Order: sequence, then C-alpha cells, then structure tokens
Amino acid sequence: MRAIVRNWGWIVAAVVVVGLLVYAFRPVPVEVDTAAVSRGPLVVTVSAEGKTRIRERYVVSAPLAGQLLRIRHRPGDEVTAGQSVVAIIEPSDPSLLDARARAEIDARVKATDAARQLADAGLKRAKTAHDLARKQWERVKGLGPSVSVDERETAEAKERVAADEVRAAEFAVRVAEFEHEQAKAARVRTQPRLSADTEADRLDIRAPIGGLVLRVFQESEAVVIGGTRLLELGDPRDLEMEIDVLSTDAVKMKPGARVIVDHWGGPEALAGRVRVVEPAGFLKVSALGVEEQRVNVIADFTDPLEKRKPLGDAYRVEARIVISESEAVKVPAGALFRTGTSWACFAVRDGRAKLIEVSVGRTNGLETEVTSGLIEGNTVVLHPSDRLKDGVRVVTRP
Repeated sequence: MRAIVRNWGWIVAAVVVVGLLVYAFRPVPVEVDTAAVSRGPLVVTVSAEGKTRIRERYVVSAPLAGQLLRIRHRPGDEVTAGQSVVAIIEPSDPSLLDARARAEIDARVKATDAARQLADAGLKRAKTAHDLARKQWERVKGLGPSVSVDERETAEAKERVAADEVRAAEFAVRVAEFEHEQAKAARVRTQPRLSADTEADRLDIRAPIGGLVLRVFQESEAVVIGGTRLLELGDPRDLEMEIDVLSTDAVKMKPGARVIVDHWGGPEALAGRVRVVEPAGFLKVSALGVEEQRVNVIADFTDPLEKRKPLGDAYRVEARIVISESEAVKVPAGALFRTGTSWACFAVRDGRAKLIEVSVGRTNGLETEVTSGLIEGNTVVLHPSDRLKDGVRVVTRP
C-alpha cells in the first residue's frame, strides 16, 4: 500500500512538472495595436511654405524735382485716400520754372490723361467680364444637382476672379486719376514764387488710397528729383498668399482648390482658395543644396477679416493645398509595408495575424486608399514588428 502511494506521488509530481514546462514554453500571443478599415473622405494635400502679401500696393513718388520736407509718417500709420498729406515738396531752384520743365510737366499731364482713359477702358472690360462670369455662375447654380462639383467650383472660381479683376481695375482708375491730378497740380505750381514762405509754393502729396504706411523710403528732408520713391502704401485687409511649390505638384493643382493654412500664429486654421497657378517657374536651391524647379501659387483668404486680422504683409504661413478629395476605403498608412514589389498588411482574423497583399491608391501620409485586399470593417495591425508572422496569435494591446 505504501509503495502504491509513493508511486502516485511521483506520478503527480511528474504531471505537475510537465504541465509547468508546457505552460512555460507555450506560444505567447503578440501584443499589437490595431485599427479598423473604414470608408470616408480622403483628403490629399500638398504642404508648402508661403507668405502673405498685400494684393494692391502703391509707391508714392515725387511728381517733380524740389525740396522734400521731412516726412512725419511712420510705418503702420493710417492714411485716408485724398485727404492725408503724406509728403510736402517745395521748389528749391529755378529749374522748376524753366521752359523745359514746364514742357515736361505738360507732357506728363497728357500722359497721365491717356493713362486715365486707358484705365477707364480696362474697368469697362473687367465689368463686362464679371457680368458674364456672374451670369454663368448663376446659371450653374440654377441647374442644381445635375452639374458636377468640378463645374460648380470652376464657375464659382471664375466669378470670384472676375470680381477681383473689377476691384483691381477700379483701383487702377483711382491711381490714374490721382496721378493726373498730381501732374496738373505740378503744372500750376511751376509759376514763379512770390515768397518762399507761402503755402501756394508747396506741393502737398496726398495718399492715393486708404490704408496703412508700409515703408518710408525717404524720411529726412532732402532735394529730390522727379520719380524718387517716398513711401509705400497698402491696405493690409486685402491680403493674398504666395505659396511656392514643386513644379511636379503644381501641375496637379487648379484654380478654386481649397487651401488650409496652419501654423500662422492663430488658434485655428484659416481657409483659402487657389486663384491662379503661375505659368512660369523659377529655380530655387533647397536647404540641402538641391536645385528645385518651383512655381508660385497665388491663393485668396476666404475667412472673414476678423478671423485673420493679426496677419500683415509678408508674414510666413504654412499651407496645405487640396489636390484630391473623395470617398474611399482607407487604412492608416502605418499599417502598410512593402513585400517585394507589392504592398501588404497584417489583418486580425480569429485572434491570429493574417498576411494579406493589398492594392493601394491615393495617400496623404496619414491615411491610404485600399482598392483591393481589404473591405470596410476589417481590423489591421498598426506598425507591425519583426515578431509578427503569418498565423501568429495576437492580442490587442490595452
């Protein structure tokens, strides 16, 4: 009886040891991070740095030679069109009164009058083009769902560009009228002076547009010749973006494309629209010394002024230009890896990793479109390690 008890004791001990060995060497499931294959909008963008710039700026120049008094305005000062005196010029020598000077001023009056007529004609052309674009946009809106998204965006972009052209033409007319008035005023003031202290001898140069003083080129009092740059004026509310991109990316963009502006300094991203992709590129050397062909893309802000009010001229922005936006079956880009010449991923099925080859489409760096191999609702492994093989048991990391 004692021998039987001793034998059973050894048997139990052996069973326990074998059980411990089996438990110790059993395959342990690999902990993985997972994500679901989903269907939704896939937005593909091109990221690039750019800067803001005032759409229309004006350099105030001396209309004639004379003694420039000290300019009191400073960058940031506000000016009113036709009212604010930004510079004062007094005659400094008889050259302002000779026959040649008077003849030159008469010629300038005629030239500015012709420029004013040319600007008027340009405004009429711009208004006609805007009327046509507006009618086309209204016609497209009236067609409803039967019109494709591209046609609606193209018609809307054309109407917006035509409206901008009208504003630019109106600005050109105001500038031409201002220059004509300045030329006529200069002709009046070439008569001999009675006294150097009378205001009749002074030429007041008034701001041609309303806005802010951007730069002062000639601050101190000095004798200047006609055409000398004095100040630069602009309206910082009328901003646009100049974004330079690779020429290989520029061919994928078109007017009307959405622009998302990040890291400009404000709490929220700003929205914009591409107005024009410039037809000529330029050579730029990158920070790594690589020569690149770049193209400037000009975009308008679509957010209200209050949202982007802190922005000024020549401020740095980071822009993402949308080149594709549609519904797609997509997975996180970190779930895909290369196997030879194909793309593959690990799908989780019945608690095991299943190696699946997939075909991919567009990608934005974070999400990638899957055209075959996976369906909506499948679960895939994110960032698979070298421990993961086909058929290995896996468990989702908590």
